[in-house]
Amino acid sequence: MPITPAKGALCAAVSVATLAAAANAEDLLIVDLTITNQVTITATSGLSSATVAGSDTTGVYLENFYGVAGGALTNALMSGDLTNAENPSDLSPRLLRGIAGADPGLNIWSFSSDSTVTFTAGSLAFVGSGTWSLSASEYSDMLAGNTSGDLYFPADTADDIANGATLIGQWRVVPTPGAVSLAGLCGVGALRRRRR
Repeated sequence: MPITPAKGALCAAVSVATLAAAANAEDLLIVDLTITNQVTITATSGLSSATVAGSDTTGVYLENFYGVAGGALTNALMSGDLTNAENPSDLSPRLLRGIAGADPGLNIWSFSSDSTVTFTAGSLAFVGSGTWSLSASEYSDMLAGNTSGDLYFPADTADDIANGATLIGQWRVVPTPGAVSLAGLCGVGALRRRRR
């Protein structure tokens, strides 16, 4: 028996509530790794902590995102309109792990149809979301990574932080492992009902 619409809605509501509850006021981007071989990055209602303008082709940098050494990303955008709030999306945000995969951070770039983008202190930083498919090894590297960190702009690799990139807020991976277990229970319940 498939999940009923009411139970499916409950599982979805629990997931959304968990994401919202786990985010802090300074979190600008939420990273969701609950679907195998996929990453979704979603804007929050967080405000930029600084005013800065820079290149869309350099992008924003999630410092110390990875916990292990890995390879370069070969991700493919599935869907996305993630952009900074002051510039329009070009519907093609891209991910990069610099230095042939040796960089400890994750970069989001080419997200706006404007070549120069702006963040303003005290204003909404991002809007939208993006979902990318990952190889099994890329997904594993992300799962082994850190659960939160600083977000810089403009920066595509760690060396840009020392060369003038500006801290604009934080990023966070949610849901927490306990919430992932709860989401898994929704799926397990569906499997058990189907077997009856």
